[in-house]
Amino acid sequence: MSENYGFLKRYLPTIVLLIAIGIFMVAAYLSGNWIQKNAPQISLFDGILLIIVGFMAGLLGGLIGTGGCSVMLPILHFWLGYPAPFAIGTTLFAVIFTTLSGAYGHLVRKNLDKSAALWIGGLGTLGVLIGSWLFTILVEHVSVLNLILGVVFLWPSYRMIVEGVGIAKPKAGGQEGKTIHGSRLAIGFFGFIIGILTGIVGLGGGYALVPGLIYLFSAPVYVTMGTSLASMIPLAIVGGGIKVVQGYVVLGAGLLLASGTVVGAQFGAAIIKRFKPNILKLIFGVYFLYVALKFITGYFGIMIW
Repeated sequence: MSENYGFLKRYLPTIVLLIAIGIFMVAAYLSGNWIQKNAPQISLFDGILLIIVGFMAGLLGGLIGTGGCSVMLPILHFWLGYPAPFAIGTTLFAVIFTTLSGAYGHLVRKNLDKSAALWIGGLGTLGVLIGSWLFTILVEHVSVLNLILGVVFLWPSYRMIVEGVGIAKPKAGGQEGKTIHGSRLAIGFFGFIIGILTGIVGLGGGYALVPGLIYLFSAPVYVTMGTSLASMIPLAIVGGGIKVVQGYVVLGAGLLLASGTVVGAQFGAAIIKRFKPNILKLIFGVYFLYVALKFITGYFGIMIW
């Protein structure tokens, strides 16, 4: 009986999410909203690929505390031919389900600081609204902002890689405990800044939350993953909701991605503690180096996958 209860406690929300996604799929198909105008048609092969891509994005998100935007968005845009606005909107929509699944997976495994997540998510949501408004003003200067972001994220990627391979010692107190220390107001303000950046650049905030929590607040590595995902729930809901209203979400593709992400996020949350902290740092150090290079090369008109 206790084993069955434990299974339900861990996976019932995931099952509910999958059922909800299935219902949304049927409703979208019957209502004619499965494909947006000017968006590519979804073949059987594309549908299977979207589910696999979603699973890999969810797995990555469960392991390193991100929503998987950097996995899904380039594949939608470069491989499947989605115009950039549709790729961004559809990805943000799918991330809603990734964060819900992944955050719960970390919650039941106690890899989450609920207080920090509430502060980051609450003030971060306000930041998303402001960032979305600023985007309409700064839309012609986003490439410059991306260059700045790319240069900024070279530092955390460098630190994570050198600590991951053992060249440098990790920051003291950054790998133990269940709580992120520091002023809640300071943590909330950090979330507010991340929210603004999320609203401006159109990506989930995990790529900034993870290194920021580790290096600014000496957050434990495992707790950082769950807290980051939980913090992104309201950011993703607000950001994705705005894109739905604006008509930049291809519901068919977004729901297929989401069906893969909710399962992948659970796998990531389940196996995260099988990785040593230095291995995790090496993984997302390389990941953030990729993100930094993508931002920087994009500024010069060179698009890397």
